[in-house]
Order: sequence, then structure tokens, then C-alpha cells
Amino acid sequence: MALPLEEYALIGDTRTAALIGRDGSIDWLCLPRFDSDACFAALLGRPKHGRWLVAPHGVRKTSQRYRADSLVLETEFHTDGGVVKVVDCMPIGGNAVDVIRRVEGVSGRVRMQSELRLRFDFGRTEPWLRQEEGVSVAIAGPSTVYLTGPMQIAESGLMRADFVVEAGESVDFHLAWGPAGTGFLPFEDLAEAIEETDAYWRAWASRCAYEGEYREAVVRSLLTLKALTYAPTGGIVAAPTTSLPEQLGGVRNWDYRFCWVRDATFTLLAFLDAGYTEEAFAWREWLLRAVAGRPEQMQIMYGIDGQRRLSEVTVGWLPGYENSTPVRLGNAASEQFQLDIYGELMDTLFHAVEHGVAPTDDAWHLQRELMEFVEKHWDDPDEGIWEVRGPRRDFTHSKVMAWVAVDRAIRAVERSHLDGPVERWRRLRDQIFDEVCAKGFNTELNSFTQYYGGKDLDAALLLIPAVGFLPPDDPRVLGTIAAIERELVRDGFVLRYSQHDAAQDVDGLPPGEGAFLPCAFWLADAYILRGDLERGRDIFERLLALRNDVGLLSEEYDVARGRLVGNFPQALTHLQIVATAFSLAAAHGPTQQRSQRRHHR
Repeated sequence: MALPLEEYALIGDTRTAALIGRDGSIDWLCLPRFDSDACFAALLGRPKHGRWLVAPHGVRKTSQRYRADSLVLETEFHTDGGVVKVVDCMPIGGNAVDVIRRVEGVSGRVRMQSELRLRFDFGRTEPWLRQEEGVSVAIAGPSTVYLTGPMQIAESGLMRADFVVEAGESVDFHLAWGPAGTGFLPFEDLAEAIEETDAYWRAWASRCAYEGEYREAVVRSLLTLKALTYAPTGGIVAAPTTSLPEQLGGVRNWDYRFCWVRDATFTLLAFLDAGYTEEAFAWREWLLRAVAGRPEQMQIMYGIDGQRRLSEVTVGWLPGYENSTPVRLGNAASEQFQLDIYGELMDTLFHAVEHGVAPTDDAWHLQRELMEFVEKHWDDPDEGIWEVRGPRRDFTHSKVMAWVAVDRAIRAVERSHLDGPVERWRRLRDQIFDEVCAKGFNTELNSFTQYYGGKDLDAALLLIPAVGFLPPDDPRVLGTIAAIERELVRDGFVLRYSQHDAAQDVDGLPPGEGAFLPCAFWLADAYILRGDLERGRDIFERLLALRNDVGLLSEEYDVARGRLVGNFPQALTHLQIVATAFSLAAAHGPTQQRSQRRHHR
């Protein structure tokens, strides 16, 4: 069985990523890209579904850490015979995807084992193994993986090694995937490759402009976001995993190895504020390429190259993480209509210009087309921010984000002297604002509600002041925050929306999930915006305390079990760490920038 998520660390090369447990096992790796088939899928099943273990016999104590400001991982094992360290990394650049594992003797004499079981196609396909001049080769269809190190073929699909490491000694392993026909390209010096990888990440981290008291958390989150970036296109996956459950044993298991438009604004602002202009611009260019086309065909998510077809299928041969099924590949939510993404995209492009990215004719042409669509469809029901699988509704947050789309179009014209029917847009902005306040606000509850005419609450309503729809001290905002704290907060953590049985008519799924961690950051931001820094800081620091030993967080938190749940590590969660830290450190963080309200009713 896979380990608790708290016991995994991430390594990556900005094309794909691996999860390595504190037991020394790589339990998840897709080759050669984030969205490729997994060759190690034990995370969603058993060791027989593919893993690579490098660890001592008879472990007494284990610790795991990154080298400072890098993605080079060190796992230290204490045994009766001595102490040994396993150093893991994935070098950056080149045509191959490489995983280097170096075993270093720290003290005494330690008996080690290495067990590598490659299973392509998410644990289903056993490769043909052979050894050629000291290199082990695993072949299955289009997939070829090479391995160097003291490994021998033990049985079908399995390679093993037993060896001893004494203090001062080291043993190296190198796994590589390469394009067809390229063959194996070994490093001249694996130790040097590790140091170069370490230097790359340290140099990248050194550019971080944040100097506040939470620098360690901010830098680690930025490193994680960089590791989740697909360098050839600039797209950032929501997580490197699929089907890690939002409730252990439940069915809310989704594939997150894609790029969500909804994350666009905070992604752009987080990178820009932290000093990573190149990454921010690459993300913007990916966004423009991905959404290009007819506005009515705009999707909520795309593949890392901008692919649109993300058909969802279930994998019957994997038992799922802690027996949570089904295991899903692809994501059917990509076919949903979610009105809020038009606001997110317009907001992103507006803030890009605000930060010095000159507007282009093509970008503004796209925005004009998006606005024509919003004008015609802003009052249509949709599936909402949470991608519900129930019937479409008039979700309040969706209408607020339609207002954002119109507001940002108006402000773009005003700021950059662009061409557009600004008077018509101003009338539309007022119309949407008046309708949301009339139909989305329940005077009996003194709160905005999840959808028009309903009584259920939704944590997405915490974003109303963050996007500038209403000031943070507006009585309706204060009432909404108070209602959410009464109904959706559990032991200080925030549920996405009402969880009672009747509310499942909206969701379309069985009840039960963890607290959604980004929602708690939104609550912290709401307090910060209204000037209550102490309350915002308390929430923020409680969330930081949930991070595992290497500073990573997942999508959700199981309050009852005290465990991380959901896909891991989660980009949106780490984006919120960066955003909230900046908001606490300055009066002009990402949240404050989004919330600047130029229009009053």
C-alpha cells in the first residue's frame, strides 16, 4: 500500500515529475511528460504496479529534506549498522528524461537493496528486459527506458540489487527515457550532474524578490510551481498526479495533470511579484495559444500543449490510493460550461498589461470576441467553479466573474486607449452588478448564496472582495464571511460548499470530501483585505503548519483523520501560499492588486 501523502516528496525536470516516499520508493512517475502514461504507479495500487525502491534493510529511522532552495532530495536512513543517504534528482534540459539516485555512506556499514519494477501503461504492461554492455534496457511498444547501476534481472519485469555501502562510499543509479532511435546517452559524471541540478535550482530560487518572514515557504512553493511547469510550452499542471481521492475510499478522484484557466490570474501575479517575469510571460503566451479560437469553444482546462480533447476513462486494473476508486485518466469537466473562466482570462490579460506586457492586436481581438460571448451568455446557467456534475444553475460566483470580465474590458480601454464599446459595457457591468446583489444575496441569511434563490453557502463567495466586486468592509461581504465561518468552517478549515444531503442535488456526487485548502487561504485574504492582519496571519500560519517535512501541500485536508488528501502537490494551494505571504508583507500583494475597485454603485 502507498504511504500517506505527508510522506512523499517531489522531484522534477520541468517536463515531468516523480513522487518519492520516505521509504526510498519512487511510487509515481509518468514518462516522458506529466500527461504520459505512468511507468511507476504504485501510488495508486501496489508495488506490482511499478515502483523503484532504494533503501537499507532494517531501517530504524528515516528523515527527508531538500537541499536548501533546490529540488535535489536527500533521504537519510538510520540502521543498526550505520547511516546512509539517498540523493535523488532529475537533471534539467536535454532530450532525455533522467532520474539519478546516488547512495552515499554516512557512517558505519549499511546493507542496501534496490528493487525496480517497471510497469508501463499505468501498471498494466510488463516490459521486455535485457542487458547490453552494462546497461539494462526495458522495452514495451514505444517506451524504452535505460538503467545503469549494479542491477540484475531477477525475474520477468523485475530488477534487483543487494549491496553494502560503507562510510565515504557511494553507489550510483541512472534511469533514462529517450526519444525513439536516440539510444542511451549516459552522463560523464553523475555526481557532477547532481551538483549542476542543485546549482540550477539554487540560481532560480535566488531570483525570488520576496524578502518577508515567510521566505522559506514562498521559495519552496515557487520551486514547486516551477517543477509543475511544462517548460516547452509554459503550461502549469494543477498537480502531477491523477485520482488521489478527496475522501479516502470515495469516488471524487480526478485527473489533475492538466492546466486550468481558473488559476491564470494568481499564477501570473505570483510569478510577477516574485520576480519571475519569464515564467509569467510564458504562462500568458500558453494561455493565449490554448484559448485561441471561437469563444464558445473555450474550455476550463487544456493539456500541457493546449490540447482540447481530454476524454475521461476509468482504469479498472488499479485498485486506487487506499482503495479509492475509480481511477480516472482524462477529465470530463473539460467539456463543461463554466462562466467564471471568462472573467479569469480577462483579469489575467488586464494584469499582464498593468505589469508592463504591452497589449497586442491579436490579444485585444481575442478579448473583444470573448466580450461578445459574455454579453450574450452572462445570464446562462453553468456548472460553476467546482465543476459540479449535477444540473446547471445560476451560480453567484459565476455571475460575479462575468462582472469581472466586463469590468476588466472597460478598464483596459480606459488605461490603454483601446477600441471598444465602453458605454455599452458600462451599462452591462451595472446590470450584472444589480442582478447579483438582488438575486445572489439572501437577506434572511445576511449572505450571498451559492446560487440564485438558494440558501446554501459557497466558499468561492470569499473572492467577492478579492476580485473587486464589493469593498472588503461592505456589510454584505462581512455578512457572507460570518455565514461561511458558521456553516463551512470545521476546526479552522474551510469546506468548499454546503455538505448536507440535499446539497448533493447541486453536486451530483455522493457527499464527503476534505476541507479545500485554497478556500482557507481565501478566508485569510478576506481578513487581510479588511485590515485584520492578525486574524489573516493566524489562518495563514495554521495552514503552513500542515505542510509535510519538505514543505508540500495537497489539494485538501481530512480534518477528522488529520491527513492530506487530494492530488499532490497542488499548484493552486502553493499559489495561495505565495499570494497570501505577499499580501501580509505589503499593501500591494496579488490579492490587493485584484481587488482594486475603480467602479462604485
